[in-house]
Amino acid sequence: MAALPIPEDEATRADEAGALSALIGSRICHDLANPIGAIANGVELLQMAGAGPGSPELALVADSVAHASARLRFFRVAFGAAGPGQMLGRSETALILADSYGGGRLAVSWGVTTDQPRAEVKVAFLLLQCIESNLPRGGEAHVSLAGGRWRLEARAERMKEEPGLWALLDGRPLPETLKPAEVQFALAPRAAAAVGRRIAAEVRPGTVALTF
Repeated sequence: MAALPIPEDEATRADEAGALSALIGSRICHDLANPIGAIANGVELLQMAGAGPGSPELALVADSVAHASARLRFFRVAFGAAGPGQMLGRSETALILADSYGGGRLAVSWGVTTDQPRAEVKVAFLLLQCIESNLPRGGEAHVSLAGGRWRLEARAERMKEEPGLWALLDGRPLPETLKPAEVQFALAPRAAAAVGRRIAAEVRPGTVALTF
């Protein structure tokens, strides 16, 4: 049976809800950035003052703050609002990814050589989260852009078998069992639609390719 068209007023409310969700994401990341930055500055001052030089406890705090700051910057792009015409620099994007994934289980390479619209980078970041959540033991992911078409390719020795989640990237109705850790599968197709794109997923044992 063909899906019934969504009434215009309901579609408008859905768009408004998505925009509000993005603004909430931006607000949370913005407000958390200041206290985390303050903690980082405090740790740096303690180190300069000679408090606990070489202390594993202080090193743990410093590493945790750095990771939290990196993830906040990543989340701000992935879940935050992207204004019309807003661009994100290539160097800034690469730095966010290096700080977020450097030394982690998932190695991410950003093969896009120019500045890009923030709204499109948002889609790519959400899809990276989709990939990350399905590679429990890590792997490698590469992001490229050619002819106006984005492509994310990932390889891993082990991947979760979640056909239902990958199917959500087609924009299918959300299941009631969707978990908070899987919200990127629901948000990615909507973010892609906002820039006039559709996501195509090709999933095989050990590999996944996402294009939009």
